[in-house]
Amino acid sequence: MSESAAAIDDPATAHEDSDVAEAVYALMTELVRQMPRDMSLTSVATLATLNRTGPRRITDLAVSEGVAQPSMTALVSTLERSGHVRRGSDPNDRRASLVTLTDRGREYVLHRRATGADSVASVLDDLSPSEREALASAVPAMRRLRDLKAQQRET
Repeated sequence: MSESAAAIDDPATAHEDSDVAEAVYALMTELVRQMPRDMSLTSVATLATLNRTGPRRITDLAVSEGVAQPSMTALVSTLERSGHVRRGSDPNDRRASLVTLTDRGREYVLHRRATGADSVASVLDDLSPSEREALASAVPAMRRLRDLKAQQRET
């Protein structure tokens, strides 16, 4: 029996997993509430997707971000007018266009990420040394969890 299958059968592990999931979600929710409101969450998520994956078709972005294709077309037009993305022809299909992050868009994503990290860092000093050590130990698992959720969204 695999380790994950054994964990499903163990009520204590299932309860612990539920506590972890709830704590991560609650933290994420609080961080989202504190984010600047200069751009919609879908716009920010689209820029982050382009930063992570590179150029994408509008239809792919719509699926990835969970919106209708006409909504993504309008969002990309807005991001293009603001200088955060540009559209170009798809070398594999001249009928389609690829959306690419511009330098301005990339700088926006990096600045927003740094601002968010600073927000979290501002309260780390209020944690005990053992709490900070526990968080530091969890960083690889949190990065893996982020990657798994991103892959789940992409499929």
